[in-house]
This record gives sequence, structure tokens and C-alpha cells, in this order.
Amino acid sequence: MRSLSFLSMEYLFLLMSILSQCLKFGSGTAAVVHAGNGDGVQPLSKIAIHKAVYALHENASVKAHPLVLGTKGGDSDWVTVEIECPKPSEDDWIAVFSPANFSSSICQPSDDMEQFPRICSAPIKYKYANDSDADYKKTGKSSLKFQLINQREDFSFALFSGGLSDPKLVAVSNVISFANPKAPLYPRLSQGKSWNEMTVTWTSGYNVIEAVPFVEWGMKGESQTRSPAGTLTFHQNDMCAPPARTVGWRDPGFIHTSFLKDLWPSSVYTYKLGHKLVDGSYVWSKSYSFKSSPYPGQDSLQRVVIFGDMGKAERDGSNEYSNYQPGSLNTTDQLIKDLKNIDIVFHIGDITYANGYISQWDQFTSQVERIASTVPYMIASGNHERDAPNSGSFYDGNDSGGECGVIAETMFYVPAENRAKFWYSTDYGMFHFCIADSEHDWREGSEQYKFIEKCLASADRRKQPWLIFVAHRVLGYSSSYWKDASFGEPMGRESLQGLWQKYKVDIAFFGHIHNYERTCPVYQGQCMHVGKSHYSGTVNGTIHVVVGGGGSHLSAFGPTQTSWSLYKDSDFGFVKLTAYNHSSLLFEYKKSSDGNVYDSFTISRDYRDVLACVHDGCEPTTLGS
Repeated sequence: MRSLSFLSMEYLFLLMSILSQCLKFGSGTAAVVHAGNGDGVQPLSKIAIHKAVYALHENASVKAHPLVLGTKGGDSDWVTVEIECPKPSEDDWIAVFSPANFSSSICQPSDDMEQFPRICSAPIKYKYANDSDADYKKTGKSSLKFQLINQREDFSFALFSGGLSDPKLVAVSNVISFANPKAPLYPRLSQGKSWNEMTVTWTSGYNVIEAVPFVEWGMKGESQTRSPAGTLTFHQNDMCAPPARTVGWRDPGFIHTSFLKDLWPSSVYTYKLGHKLVDGSYVWSKSYSFKSSPYPGQDSLQRVVIFGDMGKAERDGSNEYSNYQPGSLNTTDQLIKDLKNIDIVFHIGDITYANGYISQWDQFTSQVERIASTVPYMIASGNHERDAPNSGSFYDGNDSGGECGVIAETMFYVPAENRAKFWYSTDYGMFHFCIADSEHDWREGSEQYKFIEKCLASADRRKQPWLIFVAHRVLGYSSSYWKDASFGEPMGRESLQGLWQKYKVDIAFFGHIHNYERTCPVYQGQCMHVGKSHYSGTVNGTIHVVVGGGGSHLSAFGPTQTSWSLYKDSDFGFVKLTAYNHSSLLFEYKKSSDGNVYDSFTISRDYRDVLACVHDGCEPTTLGS
């Protein structure tokens, strides 16, 4: 039998043969190389993969094992990668590519013919060769551990010299793969368009011509039923700009959504994902469970978690530094630890920070699977999901890396009338939520402004006393906006402040700024109610909360001292709201590092307090009154 290293070299020659067909192509727009550590820059964008050249060495080898992953049914597995390099350097690095035949991508046309053949796609993760062995530069040998998730394709590992900015391909490993790469994975629950509907969205490798997707579900311990699922995907031409349209592109597979209707309130249901293949056989996921929403206005214990700007991180320490989104794993783990005491989660924008590197969306849905498969995981649109030049976004930057909202609105379901316009309302028991889209126009007279007013006005405060407004960017108050100023988007505050006051919004939540801040009940820059830890009766204003410390690099507070700011913390954390009944609400800010409460307050009031007249929020006088 031929040795593994010989097979690796044979595979390399095959790659070179395929690459030779790409001589007339280039990489398109160059990936930007950034410096910094934990600065919020997507690590994959640091790789100048478009500049990669072949410098294959016959005595260099990369061997990966085991060859088959997920043999026990899991959707993630650990891989050991053994490296031997005759000319080691401290800036040698190992890239994980998927699909394994990474040079078979179709390159974008380019006039630059100086370097060939080309590598047209970025890896899904990487590590430096000396990551676990400080003697690598002396010995030329190293052993690395990678955790891989099932992403519908096979994998290979490539050794590069020259660092990230001047990569030279030295050796490529054997191919490894998951036992069932097309398996249905990473379910994401969401509230449907009615209170008694739950949606289940998941990802698989099965197109509808190969298999029929469905969910088998039912009340726990009772007979199960099956509901069909719709199937969506998106294509490279749907992306608006690089890198999503160039080196960041990766086939997303197929995204399925099923609507589980006519649920009994506050009941436990079990479910599993299924695909019926054309030969009549079935492919199943593991079993999951969720608790259905309470009836709107139902008086029961209801617990809501809210945060923004979490992103993802690699548990194996990949991507040069493990603190690209340094708090994301802590936030994820704290929510998992407390999952029995959480009913619904709102991730209010800047979901993955994939920034056009599409492989990272799979990584994120895997990271939050234990949460999103158990409770509704509601998202809002942020600049890193939506903004792209000439795409209709309110802001014309490319914070989304060319995704322009397409990936977020396909990978996650929200009960919006039009998911390209990412605003919607949803009810959970005694809560009524109005979720705005800060990346579209919200100003008075706009389509979104009309939605916001209708959403706020539709709250029946006797049944749903807790009225919550949510947006990604700070449309209200923040002491650290753009680090050196105060307040948030001035157009937002000027346009929306009257609505918050008129409809007596209890709390307005924002992300975008990566820290935590809570205001007093405020209106037009003035505190409308004294007190810090308890509010009762009529508070006359709206409490504004920045909760953007979900996991991404932290923001400092600006020098401006504001009278309305009651608590500031530049750390990772999230907010938990607990409604005990129609009259009592507990607000808690918890740090992701330990799960302990660092800021809190309570609200106690009766329905008549909600009806009370407040400044600029009184019902107009008419002839009838």
C-alpha cells in the first residue's frame, strides 16, 4: 500500500492540474490585511489568499486523522493534524479548507497574470504551526488539534509559509469527511406570525429534488405529527460585494423552515428534523424539545434574555487569536447554563461578524445550537448583516462584507411581512416587542416609522403591560456613541422619542456600542423619575439600555458625563427580564464571565398607572371629552 505522504503528494499534483485550468482567472478584489488583536476585524480577512503561490516541497507533509468524522452521530469532531516541514519558520500556518479540493473554485476574471495558479477561496479557519509546539522552528514537526463541524463538504489541511500576508503553499493533507455530510443540523427556533406558532429552521445538504424536508413533532409523551418544510438557498451572484462575492464565498447548502401551528400555550413539545429520500428511506436528526409561548396576556413567570453584538469564537483556539470575539463563548455558555430559566432570546444585531466569509454562519449556528434549538432565538438586523454599498441600506459602508442582509434573512426566520425589511413585532405572554431595523430609514414619514407607530399602538397594556422597543444602532441614548460623543443617532432620537413617550414604552434596548449602559426613565434629555433600583407608579419616561457587550471587542466610554446615565460597564454581558405578573418586572444585567448580577432594578405598577397622563403623552382633548 502506498504511504499517506505519497498520496498527499499525488493529491497535490491533481490540485495543480486543476489549477492550471484557472490561468486566465484572478481572485477579484483583494482581501484586506489588517493588524490588531481582538480588534473586531474578521480574522479570515487577514489572509491575503489571493496572493498565494505554490511552493510545494517533496519532503513536507501534512497528515490528518481520523479520516471519517461523526461516526457516533455527532455533528462536530476533533481532528489531529501532524506537520513535518524541512524549512520551518515561526510564521508557518495551517489552513483548513472545505471543500477539500479548494483550488477547484471558479476564480473571478483578472488582468493580473503574474502569479499562477490561483487559490480562489479563503479557508474556514487557521492556526500557526507552532501553536502547540514552541520547538516547531527547530524540529520542523508539530501536532495540532482542530475541532470541525459538519458543513456538508469534505476537508483538507494546507501548510503555508510566508505568514498571512505572503502565503506560499508548501503541502496539503489527505482528505477527511463526516460520515453523513448532508445531515440536517443546527435547528433555530423562532416565534411565528401568531402566538401559537413556532418555526423551525435548519441547514442540510439536501435539495428538494433529492429529499423532502419535514419536522416530526408533537406534545411531549403524545402522538407525533409531521409538518412540511420550505427550502431556500442563495447564490454567489446574490452577494453584493467582496469578499462575500469573491474569496469569502462558500456554498451555504439548503435552509429549511417548517411552521408548527396551533400549539397549546405553555406546553412542552418534542421534535426532530427529517428528510425523506427519493428511495423512500429517511435521514433523521437527533431529538429536541421546546416550550410553546404563553397566551398573550397570560399571567405566569416569563423570562427574556436580550443582548447584541456577540459574534463567534473557536473553541480550538483557531484564527490566530481566540479573542476575535472574546466574550462570545462566555455569553453562549452562560445562557446554556441557565437555559432552564430562559423562555426567549433576542440577539439584537451583529450576529456572526462573518463579514462576507460565509463559512462562519455555519460555525455560529453550531455555537448557539443548544440555545436556539430549545427557545425562540429572535434576531434583529445590524450593520454587519445588512450594510453594503449601493444596496439600499441607510448606511453605505460595507460592514456586512457584501452580504447585504441576504444571509441573515435566509439563515434565520423572523415574523416580518418582508424579511428584506427586517422590522417586525412579536408577543410573548405579558410582553409586546417592537423590533426596528436601524439599517433602513426610520425617520418620520418613512415606511418603517409607520410600522413602529402601529406596533407600539397595538399593545394592549392591560394584557401586555411590558412594552419593549428594540433596535441595533442606538436610536436613543448612549454616553459612548462613536467613543467621544454622547447620545445616539440624532435622527433616531428626534424621530422616535415622541412615539416612545406617547405610547409609554417601558424599555428601549440597543446594541452596536460594545458595552453596557442604563439610563433613568428619560425624555428629551431629562430624567423623568427619581430612583435607581426601583420604580413604581407612573415613571413618565423610557429607560434606555445599551446591551452590546455580547462578545465582540469592547467599546470605551466617551468623556462626556451625562445626567441621565445611571450605570456603565465596559464588559461582556447580557440583560435578563423577568415578568412575575402584570404588575412586577425584574431587570438584571449579568456579566458573561460569571453569570452574576451587576446591575438591577424592579418596576411595580398597576394598569391604571399605564393609563395615567404623562408629559407630551396625554390623550388629545376632543369635543367629546
